[in-house]
Amino acid sequence: MQHQALDAPAALRDAIEGFWYIGQDFGAAPASFEVTPDGYAEIIFQFGSGCSLATADGPQDLTSPFLVGLLQQPVRFQAQHRLEIIGVKCYPWAVFELLGLPPGNDGVRRVEHPLARLQAPLAQLLAAGEVAAALALVAQYFEQARARPAGPRLLDKAGEAMLAAHGRLPVREVAAAAHATVRTLERRFKQAAGHTVKDVSGLMRFEQARNQLMQHPTASLAALAQELGYADQAHLGREFKRYCGLTPAAFARKARLWQQAERRDFVAFVLS
Repeated sequence: MQHQALDAPAALRDAIEGFWYIGQDFGAAPASFEVTPDGYAEIIFQFGSGCSLATADGPQDLTSPFLVGLLQQPVRFQAQHRLEIIGVKCYPWAVFELLGLPPGNDGVRRVEHPLARLQAPLAQLLAAGEVAAALALVAQYFEQARARPAGPRLLDKAGEAMLAAHGRLPVREVAAAAHATVRTLERRFKQAAGHTVKDVSGLMRFEQARNQLMQHPTASLAALAQELGYADQAHLGREFKRYCGLTPAAFARKARLWQQAERRDFVAFVLS
């Protein structure tokens, strides 16, 4: 598996965390990989054989690019042969404004957008092995296309506070950091992100728990719950299973197996 990343330029850091590339050969037989929720929205370009969304009614074809918004539970994708992905890792309160799309909470979304004009030049760069140039081209597109008033705004301040605390701040403290009332913050946030501050904070905190267990599967769950601001270990367990479909202990057992096998599943939007 190949992986490469690029930090967002300064002009985009209020909306985009960074850009990343990942590529893998799945072989001739159809295979699937799971994506678990986190606190980001991802704009996804796909190349090669492409991937489809696994649903109860069978595989659903996806455009390129497509959008993975905030997920409430894991989703599965299917792929075979060579698959390459370029992702744009966005803050959920900024992604819809960035794309000029109405906010929503529909998870994986097919989109029609002028950004699709990058598909052909990006494919040429990847075919030539120029991954860094491909990532730079996407970053350049957003720098040139984005127009917004200068200076910090309410959602920027709220987002900075949430990120700094890894989702552990109560809503009233997020509102105070943004110099807004709770009511104003909640209304503006839901209009921008399609989700509440509490929704996004919960995903941020789950992401921290998941990442720590991925890297340190023998960690104490009680200590982890305390460190991340959960009420207790049982609270951590409920929230973790809600988003992951597994208890923290079951996830840790899987993480140990991954480490022993010296491999990492093709989870394109996890730890990217």
